[in-house]
Amino acid sequence: MKPPAFDYLRAEATSQVLDVLAQEGGDARVLAGGQSLMAMLNMRLAKPKLLIDIMRLNELRRIERKGDAVVIGAGVRQADLLAWPHLAGTLPLVGLALPWVGHMQTRSRGTICGSLAHADPSAEMPLVLVALGGEVHLRSSKRRSSVPAKEFFAGMMLTTRADDELIESISLPVFGGSRFAFREVARRHGDFAIVACAAMKTPTGVRLAVGGVADVPTARDWPRLDGTALDDALNAFAYELGARDDVHATARYRRDLVRLIGRDLIGEVLQ
Repeated sequence: MKPPAFDYLRAEATSQVLDVLAQEGGDARVLAGGQSLMAMLNMRLAKPKLLIDIMRLNELRRIERKGDAVVIGAGVRQADLLAWPHLAGTLPLVGLALPWVGHMQTRSRGTICGSLAHADPSAEMPLVLVALGGEVHLRSSKRRSSVPAKEFFAGMMLTTRADDELIESISLPVFGGSRFAFREVARRHGDFAIVACAAMKTPTGVRLAVGGVADVPTARDWPRLDGTALDDALNAFAYELGARDDVHATARYRRDLVRLIGRDLIGEVLQ
């Protein structure tokens, strides 16, 4: 299929993007990597009147350490972050998850913030943002705001970003000395996850985040648990996620994966 007709704007400055979004609102879409958006256009699931290309804006392609967080701009490609020399030392969970995002070819075009804007509940980057408790930094022509990860995702492929707002960047906290683990199950490597789990050791215990089951990636914090107490907590969490049957897997299979992978990852980060 071919997309419906649309106008194309190659943005020369961030201020231009914000002015156009203020004028066009929901009729405009921001084009960054385009790995998800172009497919939606071709299937006519998205029908914008205008595409605003931001990928030539150098100010949006920065990766910066600021205090106890790393700020990642809207134009940073997944491959760029994966190649960042400080990734393993500052954001090890991102380093574990990024190789599971699509394929080398899509990572060379796709952006970190574009994946978050798309808000597919099976995608790895939304899961990592929730697991780390990161923030999304939004900007319009009138205001700037920061939204915690758990408040940004509003449902399957839905976010709380307003039509006139640009995801300018995200910030991910740096946890010195913590331990992280990541695992996912998909039909093929590079496919969206049937279930993906991320775990991290916290000062009071452990956090487990799950994607691919509920409409949004979801995290739970527990004290240090073992034995039947951990089994009970994982079982309750698996049911709370509200898994459904689909063409890829049954709800029961997804719950089983949450329990099995969750136990393995928690054991890995707490050992």
